[in-house]
Amino acid sequence: MSETTGAGRDNSSSIEDFVPIAKTLGIRGISASKDEVVLELDWHPEICQPAGLMHGGAIMALADTAGGSLSYFNLPDGATGTSTIESKTNFLAAVASGTVTARAKVLKAGRSVIVVETEVTDAQGRLAAKVIQTQIVLRPQN
Repeated sequence: MSETTGAGRDNSSSIEDFVPIAKTLGIRGISASKDEVVLELDWHPEICQPAGLMHGGAIMALADTAGGSLSYFNLPDGATGTSTIESKTNFLAAVASGTVTARAKVLKAGRSVIVVETEVTDAQGRLAAKVIQTQIVLRPQN
């Protein structure tokens, strides 16, 4: 994952360095640019619910990490970061094994909010979740 993105932001560090929860959950960066962020997460028992399915919270954390990272790469000049202010998740297929992939794309990159759509697919390519999130653009406090 190395490319300089919007407003001169560099994404050459690993996702694990950029977003600490990624390391805790085992999220890996596959690719990152101003246009798209792709992350992966392997199924493992520590992130499952009692029936052995990947916990929805783990899937949402993967999608939020992808969307937040993409938003950061699309910050307007003068902004310092983003924070999720709204997230809507539709779970469409259970994940009982394998790797899930989150692919985030910008729907709107404005001066005050950035809206991102993230599709999470399972190892068979089935759509496991669709997430739309809104990120507020943070600016320095005067």
